[in-house]
Order: sequence, then structure tokens, then C-alpha cells
Amino acid sequence: METETAIKVLIADDESIVRKGLRSTVPWEKYGMEVVSDAPNGRKAWEAFLEHRPQVVITDIVMPEMDGIELSRKVKETAPDTKIILLSCHRDFEYAQQGMKLGASGYLLKTAFEDEELEEMLAKFQREFAAASESAAVKDKETDQGERLSTLLYAWLNGHNDKFIGEMEKRSGEDRSFNDEPVYIYFIKTVGCECSWPDLLRQGTSHDQQLCTGMLIPYGEERCYCMLPKSKANAMESLLVEHKSKLAKLQWSRRGPLSDTEERLEALQSLHKEAEMEKAYNVSKSDWPEAIWRAVKLLHDNPSAEWSVSDVARQVGLSRSHFSILFKKAVGDSFVAFQYKRKLKLATGLLRDTHLTMQEIAERTGLGDSKYFSKWFKRCTGETPSRYRAEQKDNRHLTEDHPPSQSNKNTETIE
Repeated sequence: METETAIKVLIADDESIVRKGLRSTVPWEKYGMEVVSDAPNGRKAWEAFLEHRPQVVITDIVMPEMDGIELSRKVKETAPDTKIILLSCHRDFEYAQQGMKLGASGYLLKTAFEDEELEEMLAKFQREFAAASESAAVKDKETDQGERLSTLLYAWLNGHNDKFIGEMEKRSGEDRSFNDEPVYIYFIKTVGCECSWPDLLRQGTSHDQQLCTGMLIPYGEERCYCMLPKSKANAMESLLVEHKSKLAKLQWSRRGPLSDTEERLEALQSLHKEAEMEKAYNVSKSDWPEAIWRAVKLLHDNPSAEWSVSDVARQVGLSRSHFSILFKKAVGDSFVAFQYKRKLKLATGLLRDTHLTMQEIAERTGLGDSKYFSKWFKRCTGETPSRYRAEQKDNRHLTEDHPPSQSNKNTETIE
């Protein structure tokens, strides 16, 4: 049997006849195993363990230099999944109990055990290792699929390509994990929680992990999308609330029930836009009254539109005066001041990160033509748009410890 495919076994016993007997009489190949080393005392056994990293250790309890209990403790601390069988010439149940508390899988009397006892344990180990290997392979496959979906989703949401749409249509036709039910899509944010949602699932019960087996798509380290059938939505809400009680910064949004691929794609876009808005204004949806959230979303989704206070107030169902008071209280700026700051932030981003012309930027920000845009931008920042763009381009070539330009300072202050 090839060493790289075999389950490696280490035998430790101070009696040479026991070591040779185990090596020669046990049909190791039958259980997919191979004895890679045997040692006459605990110290040499530990050295052999570090060299070969066997998955199974069969050790006498009473040995010179290091006994089997200490060896077991060191092995379990280093490799918790290692299977350990304890051997003894005596019915020393106190030793046996110590070993079992350390995680030993079995205890055999050298003077009394039948070959069948040992072989039953080896067969059990073989099944467990096979199951673990299969589980790891499935997990690796799911991780690869999750990373691929994450890349495709990011590209689609940010307008780079539409390959994610084809993947969703393919999965809708092939994936039966939803049992033809409508689905809910959750966007889960663990910003400030010091762990991701997949990490939280792995720390939970098998039931928690199975809850999200439908589709889990990481979106960076601190965000992920989770798609699951309608019948699991209540259980998902309970799980999120349970984690929220321990992690105050955990947040989530959801859309559903969604019946087809088109609805699911629209939901993903909606959740993404909402998250981008939260990120842009450093708030969560719960921080603002619903009417104010809808108003800001209206502005955010229509950057080139020139909305008046009355227009937006009417859109969200409030009087002009009530809307103005509520807006200032929630956002911290008047509606007009907020509009100007938002437009300035959008304009500086377009100047810095795109090659759009001044006219195109003026149109995208709702600031008329390029001439008016240039005057407005200089009034806000103290410099022309073209100078600002040139300085930003130059700054890309500077080291991180280079002091910021005065124009950057002005822009940061205004924003």
C-alpha cells in the first residue's frame, strides 16, 4: 500500500514482542492502514509522532521516560483528531479513565484482548476517517463554488459582466435544495463582529449549518448573501436574533418570497444598493425614520435628478415643513446642504476614478453644463475640476506617508 494514501499507525510499547506481534499479526492493509513506526518508550514515540504524524496511535500505558498517558496528552494537544488506543497488562481502570478523559478511543488489556476487539476498533476508525475525508471534500467543493459565485456576483453588481445571471439561471434549473419553494434572500453584515457569518455557522450546531445549505455567497470578509426556501425563513430569523443577542453589531436585511430567477436578481440588486447607501452615509437603515431613508434612497438612486424639498417630501408622503424638520434631525444637515455634499462627493469620485469628460460629470451629478459645474466645484473646493483630477492622478504615484495636498484637505473638510 502506498504511504501517501494509507492511514498511518504508530505503535509504542516497551516490550519488543508486543510491537512485533502487532506489526505482523494485524491485517493492516484490510483497514487501509500502514504501521509507519514503532517505539520502545514514550519519548521516542513522541519523536516518531512529530516525524510521521500518524492518524492512529496504539500505546502502552506504563513505559519508561514518558508514560502512555502523557504521550496521549501531548498527541491530543497537537492533533486532536488522532485516534488513540491504550494498552495495559493490568486492569488499571484509574489509568484508563485518565486516558479516556484525554480523548482516547479505546482501552485494551494486552493479556486478554482478542484480535477481533482491536480489529473492530480499526474498522471503526477507517469508517470515521473515510467520512471525514468525504466531508472535507464536499466542504472544499462548496468553498470553491462559493468563491466563484462571489466573484461573479461582485462583477455583475458592479457592472463588469453578466455571467452571474447565467449561473443563477443554471442553478435555478438544477438545484433542488429549495424543493420548488419561493425563496428568501438575506444580506448579512458582520462589520465589527470580528468574525464572518460562515464562521458563526461553523461554530454552531449541525442544524444551524444545514439551515444555510441552499446557497451562501460571501461578499468580502464581513458581508454575505444567503438564499434559502420560504419554509426555513422563520428558523433563519430565530438564528439571527440569537446571534444578535451576543453580537450587537450584527445586521441583516432580507427580500422575499421570490418565485423566479428574475425576482431573485432584482432582490440582490436592491440589497446591494441599500448596502452601498448605508456605506456611503455611514448609517444603517434602522438609524433613520423610514420616510427619511426612502428620501435619501431616492436621491442616491437618481444622482442626476434635481429634486426640490417639496418634490421629495411629496414622494415620501410628508408635508414640506415636517419633512424638513425630520430630515435635519435625522441626517444632521438641511436638505439643501445634504444635496450639495452628496453631489460634491459624487463629483470628486468621478473625477478621481473615471475618465469622464467635465460635461459628462456635470450631467451625472445634475449640475447642468461643464461651465457651471467648473464654477460650482471651484466655489466648493477652491480649485478647478481639472486641477483636482491632475493632483489625484499625481498622488497615486506617491508613497503612503506623503502628506496630503491642500486641495485634498479642503475636499475632506467640505465632505
